[in-house]
Amino acid sequence: MAAVARCSRAPRGLLLRRAGPGISVLAAAPSVLQQQHQVHHAVIPHGRSGRSSVSGIVATVFGATGFLGRYVVNRLGRIGSQVIIPYRCDQYDLMYLRPMGDLGQLLFLEWDCKDKDSIRRAVEHSNVVINLVGKEWETKNFSFEDEFVNIPKSIAQITREAGVETLIHISHLNASMKSPSKYLRSKAVGENVVREEFPDAIILKPSEMFGREDRFLNHYANMRWFGGVPLISLGKKTVKQPVYVVDVAKAIINAIKDPDAKGKTYALAGPNRYLLYDMVEYIYAVCFRTFLPYPLPRPLYRLVARFFEINPFEPWLTRDKVDRFHTTDMTFPDLPGLEDLGIQPTSLEQKAIEVLRRHRRYRWLDAELEEAKPAKTYPM
Repeated sequence: MAAVARCSRAPRGLLLRRAGPGISVLAAAPSVLQQQHQVHHAVIPHGRSGRSSVSGIVATVFGATGFLGRYVVNRLGRIGSQVIIPYRCDQYDLMYLRPMGDLGQLLFLEWDCKDKDSIRRAVEHSNVVINLVGKEWETKNFSFEDEFVNIPKSIAQITREAGVETLIHISHLNASMKSPSKYLRSKAVGENVVREEFPDAIILKPSEMFGREDRFLNHYANMRWFGGVPLISLGKKTVKQPVYVVDVAKAIINAIKDPDAKGKTYALAGPNRYLLYDMVEYIYAVCFRTFLPYPLPRPLYRLVARFFEINPFEPWLTRDKVDRFHTTDMTFPDLPGLEDLGIQPTSLEQKAIEVLRRHRRYRWLDAELEEAKPAKTYPM
């Protein structure tokens, strides 16, 4: 196929014709190779639905090795899409992604996020680009501005120049220039930059996501090792509306298929709102652990987080994470949501057991979820 693609770059309708001994001239004729190049067989949907079919989607997924990325790649692979996965990590960290697509459908490509030529190689053969790049803490090499502003700007700019049809950018529900969290302020700037570079980009704004590998429910469940759960104002001034990570992955796939989604911004949140205190209390009820909350002033909480930031490895807590987790989730009644993409939101009570069962003691491993009292919901 590569040979066909290279040959098809010749001018349309020009073929060599033998005019005499040793003499060749160019003659006009329809080029079959050019037609194949325009609509390649690999991007024509065919076959039965499933991983061995061809969906017609050729997607580049930046940030595929992250929490949300594995679910997006899995959803793309199971419908028969070809997925290009740019990566910066060790190859052994990609092993869990390899079985998610049919043979030859997942293509791994080393890339440098600060090298535009590297980004261009990753997107030049795709018709969909998905940006999931991000991290919960800053490093000496990458600040929040790099992760959420500069890299998305480069991806959006090069995606537009390459003629890619669809760009999906993941932001955050609470992204705002007025937020105390630098993470959320950078997300807000990133939204505006992507919209300027690629006006038809689809921007998704999920709230805090929960799932098996999350850093939300597991974060609070692991706080039991510190003798209790510190909460600013006991968590009674913060309202959260977490969304299930699989719902966000489904939203990305449905947005790709929906031609009316281009240029829109979607607010993705769960069906219920909870006071932070009530939500953490429910987490410990599902874990069958003793819930010991205590109020901690914000300055002191940030001081404790500063000690975790000194850790040379992955910080378990940061000052920015303290601010972000104690920010009330915003509501956007004017923006479309999960329902507009044909998805019924999954409640925390339905899936919390999948995340939290591993935090139980041995004697409670098989206890039914119904034994835990449901969390109190907050009015919408």
